[in-house]
Amino acid sequence: MPEPGSGEVLIRVAAAGINRPDVMQRKGSYPPPPGASDLPGLEVAGTVEHVGAGVTEWRGGDAVCALLAGGGYAEYCVAPAAQCLPVPKGLSAVEAAALPETYFTVWTNVFDRGRLQPGETALVHGGTSGIGTTAIQLATAFGSHVLATAGSDEKCRACERLGAERAINYRTEDYVEAVKRLTGGRGVDLILDIIGAPYLDRNLRALAIDGRLVQIGVMGGSETQIDLRRILARRLTLTGSTLRPRSVEEKGAIAADLLREVWPLLEAGRVRPVIYKTLALRDAAEAHRLMESSEHIGKVVLTC
Repeated sequence: MPEPGSGEVLIRVAAAGINRPDVMQRKGSYPPPPGASDLPGLEVAGTVEHVGAGVTEWRGGDAVCALLAGGGYAEYCVAPAAQCLPVPKGLSAVEAAALPETYFTVWTNVFDRGRLQPGETALVHGGTSGIGTTAIQLATAFGSHVLATAGSDEKCRACERLGAERAINYRTEDYVEAVKRLTGGRGVDLILDIIGAPYLDRNLRALAIDGRLVQIGVMGGSETQIDLRRILARRLTLTGSTLRPRSVEEKGAIAADLLREVWPLLEAGRVRPVIYKTLALRDAAEAHRLMESSEHIGKVVLTC
C-alpha cells in the first residue's frame, strides 16, 4: 500500500486511462522519471482515502481524477494534490479517468504553447486518438475551426461528428493539398502532430504565414532534415513539449487552468471524453494490444 508524502493524496482507484506512453514504457522506450512508480498508468479517477501533510484542498471521500507520473494500473496510487481535479458533475469514474493525460496535454500544447485563437484554423493529426478527440472538441468549443486527419473513412466521419469541419483520410488523400484547398490556399494557423519526422516538411508546407507547429509525439521517427528557409519565409514557429517530466508546480498550474476554463464545459456537456472500450485491470495486456492496433476511436480505460 503506497503512503502519501507531504503534499500528496492516496487515491483508491476506480478506473485508469490507457495512453500510448504506457505502451512505450512497457517496450522500454519511455522510462518513468526519477522517484515515480515503475507501474504504468498516467491518469486515474477514484476516491481520496487520506491525505499527506500539508494538504488542505482535499479530504477523505472526495471524488477526484488525477494526473500521475506513473502507478495508475493499481488499486491504490499516490498523486500530488496539485495534480488532482474534482470529477466533473455528470461524469462517471470511467469518463473522468479518461480526462487528465489528454486534457492536460491538449491544454498546454494547443492553447498555451500553440496560442490557438478563436477564428483560427487548426489541423489535428490522429483525430480519433484520445488526444485528437480532445483537441477537436476543445478547439471547436473555444471558437476555432478544426481540420483533422485519420486513417479510414469511418474515423474521418467520427472526427466530423466531434466538430471537425472536414476530416482527411491520409491513406487516400494528400493532407497538404487538402488543407490548401479547404483554406483557399492560405494554410492552417496551428498543427498538432504526433507523427514526427515523416510529416515535418509537409506540416511546414501546410501552415499559414505565422503558423505554429506543435510537436507532441514522434511515432514515425524523430530525425529528419529541414529547410530552414521555409520557416524564415513564412515566419513559422516550431515548438513542442512532453508532459511527464514537468514539475508538480507546472502541472498544478495547468490543472488550475483546466478547472477554470474547461471543467465548466465538461459539466455543461459541451465537451466529453470519448470512451471506446473498458476492460478490467487484469486485462491490461489486452488493452495494450488494442492501443497498438490503433483501431480505437477515443480512449481505452481499465476498471478496478
